[in-house]
Amino acid sequence: MPDAIPDPLPSAPATSSRDSDARIVARLRSVEGHVRGVQRMVEEGAYCVEVVHQIDAVQKALGKVSALLLDRHLRHCATAAIRGDDPAERERVLGELLDVFEAGRR
Repeated sequence: MPDAIPDPLPSAPATSSRDSDARIVARLRSVEGHVRGVQRMVEEGAYCVEVVHQIDAVQKALGKVSALLLDRHLRHCATAAIRGDDPAERERVLGELLDVFEAGRR
């Protein structure tokens, strides 16, 4: 009998999801403050190039939030569906993931 294939994504402790939520919310609050700062810059007539640099920073910060959410989804939701017994659910989740990656390429 062949050796069992090791689990590539071991189960995380139950607190992992709450820790992940806390990190995501903290990042979103930071982004929110940053966006308010950009708004203030525009209202105060800041140099356009400086505003654009700050907008780029906000977009990068949102990209990090997106990466955290995708990581959590892959490790928990998608993994459970892919390993599950429901072929329709497996296909649905794989389709969602393909959509996410396709949207990222645009």
